[in-house]
Amino acid sequence: MNDYFGAPADAQGDDYARPGHEPDYQGHEPAPAEWHDPAPSVWHEPADSHEHTEDYAVPLPSRRASRVSKRVRKRRRTVIFFTILVLFGVVVYFAVQAVKPMIGGFAPADYPGPGTSSVQVVVPEGATARMVASELKAEDVVGSEQAFLDALTAAGGTGSLQPGTFGMKLQMKAADAVTILLAVSDDKVHYAAVAQNLRIGDTLAVLAKSTGIPKADFEALAKQPELFDLPKKAKNLEGYLAPGEYRFAIELDAEGILTEMVDATKKSLTDTGVTDPDDQYRVLTVASIIEFEGNAANYAMISGAIENRINKPNAETGGRLESDATVAYGLGLKTYNITAAQKADKSNLYNTFANTGLPVGPIGSPGVKAIEAGAHPEDNPYYFWVTVNLKTGETLYAETFAQHQVNVAKYTAWCDDNPGKCE
Repeated sequence: MNDYFGAPADAQGDDYARPGHEPDYQGHEPAPAEWHDPAPSVWHEPADSHEHTEDYAVPLPSRRASRVSKRVRKRRRTVIFFTILVLFGVVVYFAVQAVKPMIGGFAPADYPGPGTSSVQVVVPEGATARMVASELKAEDVVGSEQAFLDALTAAGGTGSLQPGTFGMKLQMKAADAVTILLAVSDDKVHYAAVAQNLRIGDTLAVLAKSTGIPKADFEALAKQPELFDLPKKAKNLEGYLAPGEYRFAIELDAEGILTEMVDATKKSLTDTGVTDPDDQYRVLTVASIIEFEGNAANYAMISGAIENRINKPNAETGGRLESDATVAYGLGLKTYNITAAQKADKSNLYNTFANTGLPVGPIGSPGVKAIEAGAHPEDNPYYFWVTVNLKTGETLYAETFAQHQVNVAKYTAWCDDNPGKCE
């Protein structure tokens, strides 16, 4: 069978070859010439053909379409990622909420209270809540600074802290500490604990810390003993700042505080029978040495030995007190060990090895018991004494230097057995 597309061109007649004028092999009138492509560019195989060629009816994707498709896929991945992240966060949150009751949560550390022992907490003028919180934590009053700050905020007292000295307990519940600090009271005071026989510089440091008043204010006043009606021999307030626990009124300034302490010392002297200012100065000097040289059980005995030394210049000691404590004070040191060169230095007015009699003044502020012993020494035959056990305060006495050397050897042996205790 010859069809139009399959017959060779030279097998057809001229008329037959003209498209549009002759019927096709099926007897249909061909389409007009302008409708028919006489030379199709693509050959369509029958459906049962086993060979495949490219079909122009399926267009290849454009570059723009490809880019759009990638953006869509990227957005989808981003949305999925954030969805998973949010879900993970939700799971973690609820997991934490479930576990918190079992581990105590993440609340700041706080003591259950009510606390033990006691401690005095000083809130200086102008102290912030954070400063107070830090001090309470350092003193082990509260379990953490944050616990106190949270309790203070809950009580609405952030801006209500007042200066003063407050009696508190160790390891208190933060809320209880806040209650004490915010309590309205007309008797708020500055609490100061001054240990016996502190040197004046140490005492003034305690006062400054306890009251919030600058130490320089106290120092300037301490150099003016005439303001406090002291004898002319007194170079400063050394010896007159009575030790003890004080509760100073909030409105007191530095001069008022020092006056209260000096008056307490004068009262102790008067109560023990010493009323003359010059005698008071001498008793304070002896009493301050007694406290450094022994303990309360030995005060009266040591006081008697001191009187033997300074009142009997023809004795073996030649009127010399020979106290290491006085030499150390004059050198500005705190030590039990004084060298031979230091003992020979006469320029040190507190050197009782090189200079006879008492030193030029007190070497600390003695307590009442030492003042009583200084005013009423015990009569005894001793000229020498040495504390042979610094832990127990055991003190041995001797009438002669030879006996004293035996006792000193016991002190030396104790120091060898207790390294670092005799420095």
